[in-house]
Amino acid sequence: MSLTEGAKAPDFSMPSTGGRTISLSSLKGKPFVLYFYPRADTPGCTKEACAFQAGLPDFSRLGVTVIGVSKDSMKALEKFAEKYTLEFPLASDPEAKVIDAYGAWQEKSMYGKKYMGIERSTVLVDAKGKVAKIWPKVKVDGHADDVLNAVQALG
Repeated sequence: MSLTEGAKAPDFSMPSTGGRTISLSSLKGKPFVLYFYPRADTPGCTKEACAFQAGLPDFSRLGVTVIGVSKDSMKALEKFAEKYTLEFPLASDPEAKVIDAYGAWQEKSMYGKKYMGIERSTVLVDAKGKVAKIWPKVKVDGHADDVLNAVQALG
């Protein structure tokens, strides 16, 4: 399935750091950002998480929840969140159901070998539960700022 801007956000419910459960219904009426990353505590993923953490006061001021999603176990996510003092929820999707529903489960290639994995991507969902913007194939540098700009453009 490929997600498109303007589409209704796919439903989800996932365990997340801090003993929370994050779900589409719990976010109803509020805009939110789901960013999908391959693996906690790897260089690119750490840089991206820290950039979203640095921008968290601005996202919060605009009433937007930021959620990081990966296939990592809750234990790995809790450790990652604690190590980098990440205050926003990191959600665990071990079967990649949500990752797939949001279009981030992609065929990848390394050293000529093809495999399925998480494509670093981000989805902004507006307060009405519609997909406002999709960033496929994210480059980490400046990405959190791009997302914040899009959030500000929502009004």
